[in-house]
Amino acid sequence: MPAPGRVLIIVENVPLGLDNRLRKQVDDLLASGYRVSVVTSRHPANARYRDLPAMTLLEYPPPREPCGKTGYVREYGVSLGWATLLGLAARLRGRVDVVQFCQPPDIYFPLGWTLRALGAKVVADQRDLMPELFAAKFDHASPAVISALRWLERRTQRVLHHTFCTNESFRRRIIGAGAAPERVTIVGNGPVLSRIEAATADPELRGEHKFLCCWIGEMNRQDRVDLLLRAIAHIVHDLGRTDCGFAVVGDGECLAEARAESVQLGLDSWVHLPGRVPQETVFSYLASADLGLDTSLQAEISPVKVLEYMAFGLPFVAFDVRETRAMGWGASALVPPGDVGGYARQVVTLLDDAARRAELGDVGRERVRADLAWDRQSAAYLSVMRTLTSSVSAADRAWRTDAQ
Repeated sequence: MPAPGRVLIIVENVPLGLDNRLRKQVDDLLASGYRVSVVTSRHPANARYRDLPAMTLLEYPPPREPCGKTGYVREYGVSLGWATLLGLAARLRGRVDVVQFCQPPDIYFPLGWTLRALGAKVVADQRDLMPELFAAKFDHASPAVISALRWLERRTQRVLHHTFCTNESFRRRIIGAGAAPERVTIVGNGPVLSRIEAATADPELRGEHKFLCCWIGEMNRQDRVDLLLRAIAHIVHDLGRTDCGFAVVGDGECLAEARAESVQLGLDSWVHLPGRVPQETVFSYLASADLGLDTSLQAEISPVKVLEYMAFGLPFVAFDVRETRAMGWGASALVPPGDVGGYARQVVTLLDDAARRAELGDVGRERVRADLAWDRQSAAYLSVMRTLTSSVSAADRAWRTDAQ
């Protein structure tokens, strides 16, 4: 029986093996019988995909870690060059029914037009919005740069047959950039329930502390780990709460700075920054914790960490920004954006109220299981991919009939 379709996926900022959202998509496509090729930077974590049937990895040397604005331009240029070379090589090897660009950056539209001319349907999985991301990373966002990034958004939407996004804020922006409403589908980024259920608590992660609070994720400028550490310093030094440990788990451009700042703030006895660990270890932290933490100020983002906290029945403290509120209302304690003192006080208040923690945790757990888990969200993703590959197959059959 022939495969339902051939999908080419291009990802830039995180290697496939470390990209939890893309791994879920690829796993589901393979399980549904698709043949999948992925253009990605080389990384040891990609190993599990190298020998899978119906899977082709097209890896390129990882670009240097960007430093400043020019560093990102250089990284994106190198990645676009490899994406073009390897994407066209994949097309020369055989038919491509659907090409999926994992965005940002919104730079793949020239390649999209080429593959579209060669018969492929073109989709984007929009994980972030470049103008907002740029503004969050760099304090002084030049109007000229923001205009250029919005221009790239519009150029991208012109080539796409469909766009996936993670929430309603993204959907409105994508439609504003030129997408037809019926060609934009929200696909959330919740965890896979079986992986949550397989996680086990590890009492040793708590160490000598009565309570354990967790922050997990990528440590980049926009994630504001600096605010998290300032809040922890307020909890420990100003509020006198020395009975709580804080696991700040993840990697990224700010990890070294966060470690240095933790030392400078005198938090060595309370803050643990282990860097990147396997997902199983991340989930052990969450299964062991009393409270989740998020300090993002990005109003348009639905933080993956929040979904994972909720899946574990873990109440969390976060700043009161639009999409975090929409997702976590009733499962969290929300604080005015940037209010570090208020954030610290809310953490202490929740730690001292086990009944409220349990109530908030139950709300979050049920919301994820009923709607937000990947098990519920993936159906919309696969439905669009089936529709697109079916239309390509129908056009191919019609062409072959005409040719005869």
